[in-house]
Amino acid sequence: MVGTVNAERAARTLEFGLYRDGDNNLDEVQSLTIVQALQTSARNPSIEFTVEDTTARRGLEPAHVLRTESYTIAGGGLSSNVHVSPPHDPSSRENLTRFVARTLDNAQNSAAKQTWIELVDHGGGDGGGLQADHGIGIMREDDIAGAIADGVALHARDHPEDAGRRVDGIVANQCLMATVAFSSALSHAGVKFLAASPETMLAPGVPTQVAGAIAKNLDDPAAMGKAVVSRTMSTHYGAEGERFGPAAAFDFIDLDGAKIGRMESSVKGLDAALVHAARDRSERSAIREDAKAVDGMVRFPDGDGLPWRADRPAIELYRTFAQDGRLDPDVRHAAREAADAVAATVLAHRESGNFRPFDGADYSDAYGPTVHFPIAHDQIDPWVGQGVSETDNAFYDTVGAADLARVVA
Repeated sequence: MVGTVNAERAARTLEFGLYRDGDNNLDEVQSLTIVQALQTSARNPSIEFTVEDTTARRGLEPAHVLRTESYTIAGGGLSSNVHVSPPHDPSSRENLTRFVARTLDNAQNSAAKQTWIELVDHGGGDGGGLQADHGIGIMREDDIAGAIADGVALHARDHPEDAGRRVDGIVANQCLMATVAFSSALSHAGVKFLAASPETMLAPGVPTQVAGAIAKNLDDPAAMGKAVVSRTMSTHYGAEGERFGPAAAFDFIDLDGAKIGRMESSVKGLDAALVHAARDRSERSAIREDAKAVDGMVRFPDGDGLPWRADRPAIELYRTFAQDGRLDPDVRHAAREAADAVAATVLAHRESGNFRPFDGADYSDAYGPTVHFPIAHDQIDPWVGQGVSETDNAFYDTVGAADLARVVA
């Protein structure tokens, strides 16, 4: 059992929202994030966690009873106002909106300097994330970002005296969520930072202790990024002899509006240059060869049936185009511009060149976010019939990626 705390609310450094979707096969294993929050708050009383946990594990209620538990954690214990309700749908944009607003309300009450949200569940790159078995399916990435913006607006409507408060950062404890498209969507929602992996993750995933790294470096984003990435990539789970890390690669991304705007315009320019160049058969062949040479994500033995092999590390892909003398000079110049623009958003990164849980797969080129770049027709939304679309997002439309896919794939 854990204790409860009833102390007066003190000013906090960080309000950290923990939105956990346990309505699937990750319920038990990713519940460790709750334990980690208790441990982190005990060590650092300046951090408060706002928790919404949809779960059927044994906890505040008996096992096998699906419900949603809502409370706060501070000082190593749960708040006295624990609320247990019938299960929410964690994959619902409206539900995430309400949680964001509640987290911001708590941030206002505790005068928190920053507010972060951690999303704990399955993820699917540009297809979205937050997959509830009893819900509506997977939430589109644009809807995740939209829920953040909607939650900020809801808090501002109910608390006009605190209308300037924002969600400062997102921690995606999910697979494949470090993408240029998700970065773009979150930036337009007013989020400043994204901490996420461009690859599949192994549950429990990102340690909730990253909240401590964030709180310690509020005024130094570069140091914050390095601390968050280091804390994640140095974590190990499992028993002795079977230890494993949570991610093969992890990024801390700066979502500054000017940087993201430059990234969007440069990728749009590159895509247009590639469309023009691909009218020539030899250049089209070179484009396909270059893209094929850059491994997509999900590089583990059992990943053949998964659709994300067309999600390629954007910086490596664009630099490959930039160095290919077979391509038109305009393409190579545009590719350099795009690679530099994406790289400018990456404040911190770490990857593994020999990730043993994935049969020693090499991720040494997995620097920075991915981009959906299909080079065959069956790579374009292979799971769209199951409600997962990597092309149904604002970034894909903004940069003209559909025109490029029609020519190259």
